[in-house]
Amino acid sequence: MPVNTRRNVGICTALGIFAHFHLIETPPVSQRRQHFTPLDQTTTHRLHTLSKITDRISQAAYLENAGIPMSEGRCLAAIGAFSPLSVNALASQSNLNKSQASRAVQALVEKGLVLKTTSHNDARGVVLTLTTEGRSTWRRVMSVVEKRNGEIIGCLNAAEAKQFQTLLQRLVDHARQSAGDLDASEE
Repeated sequence: MPVNTRRNVGICTALGIFAHFHLIETPPVSQRRQHFTPLDQTTTHRLHTLSKITDRISQAAYLENAGIPMSEGRCLAAIGAFSPLSVNALASQSNLNKSQASRAVQALVEKGLVLKTTSHNDARGVVLTLTTEGRSTWRRVMSVVEKRNGEIIGCLNAAEAKQFQTLLQRLVDHARQSAGDLDASEE
């Protein structure tokens, strides 16, 4: 075999081996195994888990101690703390969407816990306040809130609890800012 042919075969063999390893043995980027943090160790997963567990326990506590479901209890707590409120303001204060807040308000009105009156500033709007019975139920709801807060952070010592509250507020502020940035970009 002439030298030139051997060299060409050698190059083709080298290219074939390169092609074999590069194209066959290396999966496409979409199929390569990526190194992610295990799901159960991610912040979002753990926050969601904590939220779901505490909500299940809180739901039972609201029903047992205040006689109303947690969604209504959260709305009642906000109305008692921030009234007078519109339904939109209640939704914001309770971290609910407007339709969820409206349904909770209707249930609270039907139970005689909340009074819904026409707004003096906007005839189309309503103002929410507590009735006398609502104020009594609000005190029971706030007792549930205080007890549940203590139970949730009960595994922390005083210094850790204080640090946790500071860090939690920082995370909430950051999330609100990020959400505001998203809202502004959608306008």
